[in-house]
Amino acid sequence: MSDLVAAGDGRARAADGRLPIGVCLRAIGTEPAWWLESARRLDEAGYAGVWCWDHFMGRGDKSVPVVESWTTLAMAAAITRQITVAPFVLNVMNRHPALVARMASTLQVASGGRLILGIGIGGAPREHAAYGMDFPDPPERVARLEEAVAVIRALWTGGPVTRPSPFYPLTGAYAYPVPDPAPRIVIGGETPAGARLAGRIGDGWTTFDEKFEAQLPLYLASLEAAGRRREDQLVLVGFQGDWLGEASIRETPWVKEPRATWQHWQAAGADGAIVLARSTDDIDALVDAAADW
Repeated sequence: MSDLVAAGDGRARAADGRLPIGVCLRAIGTEPAWWLESARRLDEAGYAGVWCWDHFMGRGDKSVPVVESWTTLAMAAAITRQITVAPFVLNVMNRHPALVARMASTLQVASGGRLILGIGIGGAPREHAAYGMDFPDPPERVARLEEAVAVIRALWTGGPVTRPSPFYPLTGAYAYPVPDPAPRIVIGGETPAGARLAGRIGDGWTTFDEKFEAQLPLYLASLEAAGRRREDQLVLVGFQGDWLGEASIRETPWVKEPRATWQHWQAAGADGAIVLARSTDDIDALVDAAADW
């Protein structure tokens, strides 16, 4: 079921009264202290979630600090009270899915059910080459993602799990504690194939704003073909723009006209949005904008 409900005056709030907007905090070129303090402030301001990129190195200057996604999200969950924590999105090639299942179940239990597991096929081959990690062609990564989601869900039952797999075979695998409820698995899909895959296997789908309206019908058709219900899904539209740039969020509609901007995307079919914050000034602007809802 959608986590968001419409308020009587046309606004949309989460079921617990929080804003329908999540914030992806930059992970490249920043330090853990900034990330965590920003998460704390966004929690207090009422935003729905904080999201973290899943990268290992900088894109230009390789020596810039990069916060690791899972440890950062775990720390953020520990210092916040209500805000959702989530990777935007996890690269399926970065960790074995059995490990992801264990990490996710632990964080879900420890946070009181505040984890969303965003996951996709990844797109950073140079990082993998530098770290000596496999990075196969897209068709294999898609197959691995589909199998990884199945492995994660199987392990979230607690086990024992025995299942053959060309990539991730399990034999008598136990995985306790069992997360209750299990985290949503939101598939990051920026292509038509990704939208269809999300409809087939995900608990939700996210893509960027410039692709959302064209790809939403593909996602919905795939969902229907799989016999799945739209009301059980979480559909999120992401706004990152020049994600490694320094442009301020102050000049964007999410700060200038947040309610009207959200109403547009809600009408377009989104359950929530994810905006990018790069700096303390961006956090200041978002905290101030929360009052306009």
